Formats: sequence, structure tokens, C-alpha cells
Amino acid sequence: MPDVDDIDHRVLRLLREDGRRTFSEMAAEIGLSVAAVKRRVDRLREIGVITGFTVQIDHAKLGWGIEAFTELRYPGTTLVSDIVRTASEVPEVQAVYTIAGDPDALIHVRVRDLGHLQQIIDRLRRAGDVTGTKTLLVLGSWPRATLAPPPRRAP
Repeated sequence: MPDVDDIDHRVLRLLREDGRRTFSEMAAEIGLSVAAVKRRVDRLREIGVITGFTVQIDHAKLGWGIEAFTELRYPGTTLVSDIVRTASEVPEVQAVYTIAGDPDALIHVRVRDLGHLQQIIDRLRRAGDVTGTKTLLVLGSWPRATLAPPPRRAP
């Protein structure tokens, strides 16, 4: 496990809240020099803790306001690569999670409306070796950056 201290965690929290935050802004908040913050971010990238920077999008404002998770079930002989391929060929799929137990995969989808969601579910049911689905509609979500940090555990 990489050597990541409390200050590194504070840097990561600030970047998670706003990936465009400047080194100067973080330095003022953390109490380090700008150069020290830059060195920490560079090191976190080098050791693979920071894997990239992204943008958060309000999908509802783009007309894609329905979000759902669909469980997919497959025969026991289905390869993980086939599961991933089945779901990744559908552009509305935002992420694919292969999971232990029943079901075999969980996919995150974004669609325009419920009719569109039904089309996507129908398409997935006809794809590959899918033997069953179950869909859960998202009513609300709270990204990690907006949640209070978990309480610290004693070492």
C-alpha cells in the first residue's frame, strides 16, 4: 500500500470536491507552500493514487434525467469479458460492475425517459447470454464529495 498520510488525504478531498482547484487554493487551506502541494499531487499521480481528472455533468440539463441500475444474470459458464462486452456496446451504459453472487453484473444507465429505459432493458435482454434482469430507478444521489467524511478509525 502506498505511503499516504493525513495531508495527502486532505489534498485528495479538496481535489475530489473540485478537480480544478489550484495548488495555491489548496496550499492556503492546508497550510503548505504551493510547491509542497504540487509535489504531493505529482507524487500521488506517480504512485497511481490519482488516476486522472474528470468533470461532473448535470445529465438532466442535457435531457438524460433518468438514472437506473440494472442487474444482469448470465449462465454460470459466461466469461467476464463477454459480460463486459454485452453492456459496453450500449452507449447509455455509464459503468459495468461484475459482482460476486447473484446477480452477475450491475450496470449503471442514463436515459432520456422511461420509454427509452425500456428500450435499453429490452436490448440488454436480447444481448449475449442474458438470462434475467432487474432494474432499480434512482430517485436521488449524493456524490461522495458532498457527503461528510467518515469518522476516523483508530490504527
